[in-house]
Amino acid sequence: MSKKSTRVALACQALRQAIIEQALPPGTKLPEDELGLRFGMSRTLVREALAQLQSEGLVDAPPRRTATTAKPTLDQAREIFETRRMLEREVVRLVIARWRPQFGADLEGHVRAEETARQAGEARVSIRLAGEFHTRLGEMAGNSLLRRYLSEVVSRCSLILALYGRPHSADCAVNEHREIVAALRAGNAETAIRIMDHHIGSVEARALLDQGRDAGFDLGTVLSRYASGLDEPGSAKVARIPKAKAKGKR
Repeated sequence: MSKKSTRVALACQALRQAIIEQALPPGTKLPEDELGLRFGMSRTLVREALAQLQSEGLVDAPPRRTATTAKPTLDQAREIFETRRMLEREVVRLVIARWRPQFGADLEGHVRAEETARQAGEARVSIRLAGEFHTRLGEMAGNSLLRRYLSEVVSRCSLILALYGRPHSADCAVNEHREIVAALRAGNAETAIRIMDHHIGSVEARALLDQGRDAGFDLGTVLSRYASGLDEPGSAKVARIPKAKAKGKR
């Protein structure tokens, strides 16, 4: 991967995480100059990153208009959850069919991380980890296309929760994830699917309340936080970006 491609991928990673953690509310304007400043990229590379996120359904980027984080309608949201429910059922079947002892250890470790975030009151981390539990299952299913579709749908569900739902319930997520892991360990597909259906149904019920969120926040501060979080040594992350003075709300 070229240096430019890596920079685009890492900008996508940072923006995707900010959207999933609900730090960038639906409908937030994403000016190219602001993104370029925070991520140390040209406008051409910024457009590439926005195009990638648009293909994932996380960004709306109409021609000759400022891109925004996506703002799905309630009908679109219902379709997304309907699709997610079908994908999650198939993931459960495949994970059980391809089960290895290491899967149980990995999933239990992830649930412990969720519990730690819950106890620490780290809401944004808890939201991200709750979604990552499902994408980990997608990886274990052993089907790259299914994993890609599930990852996209899980991300869109986080966006829907930010737009319509009430606050994330970490207690419910941790407990239900534990129950899913137990059913997977037992090789009981019927039970695992039943628990998963209930779990996704609970997320959907929490998401589709048609309660708009307050989008008041500082864009520059959010972007700086997520950009600087990608420069830890030893990982493929963008270089530290000098923090410019945060601009006003957009």
